[in-house]
Parts: sequence; structure tokens; C-alpha cells
Amino acid sequence: MAKVSNKEVRRKKRKMRIRKKVSGLADRPRLSVYRSAKHIYAQVIDDNTGTTLASVHSFANKGDGPRANKDMCTELGKKLALGCKAKNITSVVFDKNGYAYHGRVKALADGAREGGLVF
Repeated sequence: MAKVSNKEVRRKKRKMRIRKKVSGLADRPRLSVYRSAKHIYAQVIDDNTGTTLASVHSFANKGDGPRANKDMCTELGKKLALGCKAKNITSVVFDKNGYAYHGRVKALADGAREGGLVF
């Protein structure tokens, strides 16, 4: 049986601490980021209705695209901001999901800010 790493357990504890305080509403939804070893995913979520309003990911159609680096994450943030503008979403609450705010997570956030999202 696979053993869960201590690092992942600590991240999940941080995530739960953050999620107790951060919630997305209809006027200000939550921008949630998930980072895997190879890819990155971002969703804009309305927690009242439980719906995903916009989402982007770093892999191609077949799921075998290049690794998500900082440049790609910045472009994904801009792409997400365009999708949000199309749905009249201008401000969001940022949920980094327990990850440190640097590297790819920060690049995605900076790209979303450059695209026009406020958080």
C-alpha cells in the first residue's frame, strides 16, 4: 500500500486551515490552484452553488503536453482572466491550496493580475 508523504499531509493541513477562512461568493468567486509535478490547474469557483465558472490547465488535448514552467503559467493566468472577463468576473479570492506563493503558483497569479483580475 502506498504511504502518504509527510510533506503532503502538512500541505493538506495548511489547505484545510485556509479553506476555513476563504470562500468564493457569486460576486467574488474563489480562484483555486492545483499544482502537480508536471502540470498546473486553475479554477474559478462559486462556492454557494458549487459551480466552476472558468478553468484552465497546462496540458494539451491528449494530456501529454510540455511541462508547466513559469512562462506557461503566466500565459495560463492571462487566459483565465480572459475567460473571467467574458463572464463579467473582475475580482476573485485567491486560494493557493496550501502551496507556497512562489514559482509556478506566483507566476499564474501574476498572469491573472496582468489579465485584469483583482485579488
